[in-house]
Amino acid sequence: MGGIIWLASYPKSGNTWVRSFLQNLILNPAKSVHINELSQFAYGDGQKYWYEQAAGGKLDGLSPEEVMKLTPKAHHLMTRSRPQSVFVKTHNFLGKNWDVPFITAEETAGAIHIVRNPLDVSISLAHHFGFSIDEAIDFMNNPDAQTPEDDYKLAQVYGTWSSHVASWEKFNPQYLHRMRYEDMLFKPGATFSKLAKFLGINPPKNILAKAIKNSSFKSLKEQEKKDGFIERSDKAESFFRSGKAGGWRQELTEEQVKRVVDVHGEKMAEYGYLKGVKV
Repeated sequence: MGGIIWLASYPKSGNTWVRSFLQNLILNPAKSVHINELSQFAYGDGQKYWYEQAAGGKLDGLSPEEVMKLTPKAHHLMTRSRPQSVFVKTHNFLGKNWDVPFITAEETAGAIHIVRNPLDVSISLAHHFGFSIDEAIDFMNNPDAQTPEDDYKLAQVYGTWSSHVASWEKFNPQYLHRMRYEDMLFKPGATFSKLAKFLGINPPKNILAKAIKNSSFKSLKEQEKKDGFIERSDKAESFFRSGKAGGWRQELTEEQVKRVVDVHGEKMAEYGYLKGVKV
């Protein structure tokens, strides 16, 4: 393809899982790729390293607007870092900040958009950020939701769960592949095979099965337990918690379910997430 292939998702929707699968599939190592090596294969769009390269030095003293204006050059540097396409993870909504697009069209080859039931996202989000469930729902319902920058990455801008999903639906469908977390979990063979096909990869069945196994939630969780994970939030006990679908049925109250559905019901219906939901 050439250029950046975006791995786009709202937080806690399966982005790391997809990154691990792609690295295991494309590199086909004897053993599973280690989770702490994922950022070497798929960059993060907010990694300050690329913006510092674009600026020719540290970002200290630059305003948020000045930093954002470095985005096209940072993306150009990402594409120039590899002879072929480069995967870049993003949790930002598909839009602009300071009138600068988060996604530079000229450097883009395509996108993979991962969607997960927001009822389950609320639970994972709470554990990841150290929120209560109600705080996580407040966050998902907030049009101005974002996370601040830290020592390694820039601020990430999300909006609500629904507006985030809707924004990525505007990406050119010819170059977009969408995946549901639940299909990755319950129909991994067919789901990951379609992803490989989108990328122009036709792996033998044994190679595909090996990549699926080596990137399974069980494999990733075992690695984190043994060696830790550099992407774990300091608010969370672990990055890989349960990896389930439908856990909301045991963990959310009727009122919490209603709060999610009242705001996101229309978009949830489009993705089949209202089946069996009583509000």
